[in-house]
Amino acid sequence: MRILGIDPGYDRVGIAIVEKSGKNKEVLIYSECFQTFSKDSFYIRLGQVGEKISAIIKTHSPHALAIESLFITKNQKTAMRVSEARGVIMYEAIKSGLSVYEYTPLQIKVAVTGHGGSDKVQVMKMIPLLVKLPAKKSQDDEYDAIAVALTCLAHEGSAMAKSFPQN
Repeated sequence: MRILGIDPGYDRVGIAIVEKSGKNKEVLIYSECFQTFSKDSFYIRLGQVGEKISAIIKTHSPHALAIESLFITKNQKTAMRVSEARGVIMYEAIKSGLSVYEYTPLQIKVAVTGHGGSDKVQVMKMIPLLVKLPAKKSQDDEYDAIAVALTCLAHEGSAMAKSFPQN
């Protein structure tokens, strides 16, 4: 089964496709940190996010979307805009027939590092131990997307394996 992992945003979106087949180890198929154009209006940027997610779904044919739930920060304007981007991302997934799974930062940290108190650096250090990375990844959003996809496979893997055909 193939999971589209997303670290949501409207400025930067972490995107990863992780695949697991049977008892084989998870394989990173694709990842990137997609950036919108900062000079464009917010609404144009939402459109760019939607177009990118739609293209990724068409190219990689994932079975499900795994997305990080919104962590409310002190900046409510940013939180609202990220939630709108999440809506666009989930819309594209549902429109394409994907199941949607949401995970909290705590769930992701536990799944990837085994400890809910882990920081970003610890999560980023674990990712290359769990999946082979083709090149050094520089944006933490990309690592976060990989972690979200791995979390989905850890939480839902056996149930999903019964529902989705193996690639």
